[in-house]
Amino acid sequence: MCRVVDLQQAVLARNDAGAQNLRAEMTARGTAVVNILSSPGSGKTALLESELLLARRRSVPVVALTADLATENDATRLARSGVPVKQILTDGLCHLESEMLAGHLRGWLPDDTRLLFVENVGNLVCPATYDLGETLRVVLASVTEGEDKPLKYPTAFGLAHLVLVTKTDIAEAVEFDEAAFRAHVEQVNPGVEVVLTSARRGRGVGALLDRALAAADGAPVHRPVMARTADTHHHSPPHSHPHTGAVAHTHP
Repeated sequence: MCRVVDLQQAVLARNDAGAQNLRAEMTARGTAVVNILSSPGSGKTALLESELLLARRRSVPVVALTADLATENDATRLARSGVPVKQILTDGLCHLESEMLAGHLRGWLPDDTRLLFVENVGNLVCPATYDLGETLRVVLASVTEGEDKPLKYPTAFGLAHLVLVTKTDIAEAVEFDEAAFRAHVEQVNPGVEVVLTSARRGRGVGALLDRALAAADGAPVHRPVMARTADTHHHSPPHSHPHTGAVAHTHP
């Protein structure tokens, strides 16, 4: 058991060092990194597509990188926004790591990029423990996932700078209890902002872009003190193995 813990700590320490280097590099070039986490099927691709379209209309230089275990479906969808998009295939790994992200950005990231949106692998466990050198960490939860989601995944929600509730256009149909959800978020992350959104109806679209731009301009972000491995002790340590990246989708 001690060897397992030591291995996990070593992997996280290496990742943290890479994250610090990437954060310094992105800060120096004036690019803010937004790390977006959620469960599969939460609607984060739909919401991100809306945010990218809005950024393009506002002439904000943005790019997006999306990670999945397989398929380029999300990259193809996000590329419809007209902004540069790149897909990372993780070869079965359930999260992104800082060195992996840095490797895919090298030689690809446009010089004038103001915001880099990173759509992490759909998973609220492993990705929560890995710092990607982000400026802003955002966690999404759909109204269909249950009001107790923040209590089930306290590390993911506890380290978020912003929490977005998606698919609110069907909240009444699924009897979503907004007050209970907000109370549970407050329990694990006191004071964090919770924004209700619906990509289908346009509700809350722009909140993520505005918050990211504010962070890029140096506005303070909310990150409470919390043990990031609080909900990972029943899971196997991260594995190190090669990763493959798919063809980038880049549009003028």
